[in-house]
Amino acid sequence: MSVAVRLDPAVEAVPPVEYRWDEDTDILTASVAVIGDGEGMSGSVGVEGSDGSWLIFDVAGGSIRGVEVAVWPEVKKRTVLSPPSDIEPATVRLPSTSAKSTIAALETDTTLMAEADREERTIHFRIGRRRPVRTVRLARDILLEVDARDYLAGVWLLNVPPSPALS
Repeated sequence: MSVAVRLDPAVEAVPPVEYRWDEDTDILTASVAVIGDGEGMSGSVGVEGSDGSWLIFDVAGGSIRGVEVAVWPEVKKRTVLSPPSDIEPATVRLPSTSAKSTIAALETDTTLMAEADREERTIHFRIGRRRPVRTVRLARDILLEVDARDYLAGVWLLNVPPSPALS
């Protein structure tokens, strides 16, 4: 199963992101301050990597309100990791899977790959196999990669604060 998204023209200002590290579990949460209610599913969408890693998307009214890295995949360190320069403004929605289903918890198993710059301030997660993507801005410091079929293909977390585990 893949995570389908719907891209609409951007109508609001780009929302800020608040990062939070759980010092005991090394869980990173990125919360997005989305204003207003939308249409679509509410609940969580979990993407589990074949290595046991987890990304969890918190969704309310079809809008992604947060991304949580619950279990980290092995992170490949890069000397420099720069996000794509061609970024489209868009409103990202996760539509309900049926007209009657607005609250859901979905899980999908796939390949989950992570890479980061040396300081781990920029982190990129690839979901599934490598394929052509376009990049859209979900929030000031969160970018999403979407493939030609409008399935979620990756996540960029930018300006991530240092992990307490590295302090």
